[in-house]
Amino acid sequence: MADIVNKPMGRRTFVGGALATGALAVLAGCGQKGGDTPAGSTSGGSATGGTLRYYINNPVCIEPFNLQEDQGTQVGFQLFDSLTQYDFENGELVPLACESWDVNDDATEFTFHLKEATFHDGTDVLAANWKYGWERIVNPTTNPESPSVIGYHLAMIEGYDALAAGEAEEMSGLSCPDDHTLVVKLSYSYADFPYVASHPALAPIPDCAKDMTQTEFGLSPVGNGPFKMDGEWVDGQYINIVRYDDYYGDKAILDGVNFMIQKDVETAYKEFQAGNLDVSDVPVASLATAAEEYGESEDGYTITPGHQFLNGTEPSTYYLTCNVVDGPFTDVNLRHAVSMAINRQAICDTLFHGSRTPADNIVPPGIDGYEEGAWEFSKYDVDAATEILDQYYPADADGNRGLELTITSNQDGGHKEVMDSIISDLAAVGITCVADTPDWATVLDRYQKLDYQFGRLGWVADYPIMDNFLYPLFYTGNGDNRAGYSNPAVDEALMAARSTVDDAERKAALQEVNKTIAQDMPVIPLMFYTHTMVGGSNVAKLYLDPQKKADLSKAELVEA
Repeated sequence: MADIVNKPMGRRTFVGGALATGALAVLAGCGQKGGDTPAGSTSGGSATGGTLRYYINNPVCIEPFNLQEDQGTQVGFQLFDSLTQYDFENGELVPLACESWDVNDDATEFTFHLKEATFHDGTDVLAANWKYGWERIVNPTTNPESPSVIGYHLAMIEGYDALAAGEAEEMSGLSCPDDHTLVVKLSYSYADFPYVASHPALAPIPDCAKDMTQTEFGLSPVGNGPFKMDGEWVDGQYINIVRYDDYYGDKAILDGVNFMIQKDVETAYKEFQAGNLDVSDVPVASLATAAEEYGESEDGYTITPGHQFLNGTEPSTYYLTCNVVDGPFTDVNLRHAVSMAINRQAICDTLFHGSRTPADNIVPPGIDGYEEGAWEFSKYDVDAATEILDQYYPADADGNRGLELTITSNQDGGHKEVMDSIISDLAAVGITCVADTPDWATVLDRYQKLDYQFGRLGWVADYPIMDNFLYPLFYTGNGDNRAGYSNPAVDEALMAARSTVDDAERKAALQEVNKTIAQDMPVIPLMFYTHTMVGGSNVAKLYLDPQKKADLSKAELVEA
């Protein structure tokens, strides 16, 4: 997921891709989206119905075509169901919109048996709608002016390349033997494909979308999830959704959700404090006081009265992306030096009150395969940084190294303070750096066009496996490879690892390629995240999973 807007990392951790057992005890009653909890069930003192007011920043997209960041994904997750989902309580992948799936011996063919369901327009969800939905993401004719950046998730399916190149109208690897069976043939072995199928963007699309432009559908998407749109997305203002009563799984407890779009976290938190929002992110400057004022969540992930501040660990990394195609950061020596000049611990302690952890890797702890210190240059070592700079960028008599860098970032969510700290650290080793602070949509567009030097990004796992940190960010040409990084040896090693069926061998292969990427250092890992969300006292229960997806169909408000 290409970005996360605001968070920290603390006491609660993942273990082998699942949450620590002690932290999960309270989650047992949270249920899963589309799960077996009796419809309309509530906890004591809570009420069925009501509308939850939930803060988001203005999204890039709220329908499957381009769910590339966490704000739009939060909305899309309520409107659409994918085939599978990761159950963090039990540490396993489970069916969602499918009953089950089968796989052949070499993991090149997967057969998904679909549940009977309807779209929000009342039409049946058929296997052909899944096929169309996935192909729509990849097909260049869907939106020629602004193609999706997430199609690479499907790159292992036979026929992907031909469709992406405009040389075919469908992916040959997708077939529908009947209305409730979807067969997926891959061009190489990839045992983790069911994890890919949990991505919120890999959902079915109804036939009505074929008569609409992508923009029209994007303003009022028709999905298969527990909520449906209530009117159109009013850009920069709000998105309203209401319960879909014909949902195939458990019906939502809430009547609806009002996603209130605010320009930044600081504004949203003021609205929350004024009683105008029920759920908000917390600004960096307010983290310590929010935890004290609202009480910390008992498990880090569930809001309940008196335990309203969420600080559970996320499988996510805050990093600097470097333009390795053009400009000063084409020099790997500069990338190494800049990385070691940054005092990550000071940023975590001073700005985030110790709630974040310095990143020594692009892969965070808790993802199976994480190795402590795997990125050799992802550490604070000002002497080593100075030594590199003295060799390649010697200072003149005035201490000027002739380096004038520009760091790009949106200013909200505490990012300005982080960038200011980095600028100060670089000045200490003789590097002049200035901030460039366009709005978030412009930041992403500039990154996509490689119209920047280096700048802030965050990555939260689309699905909690090591491959999801390496393939999206570092394989040549992928939409989330904002660095423009291309190393044929890395590409080859990634593909070899992905096609390894044995789990232990695949993990070992990914660990090796991760170390190669670490030497090239196209990105500079800074911190590992945790949640920084808070709920009002009127929220009886709301669970925000480690990937920052809230199953709002299970959320409950306190009885008035």
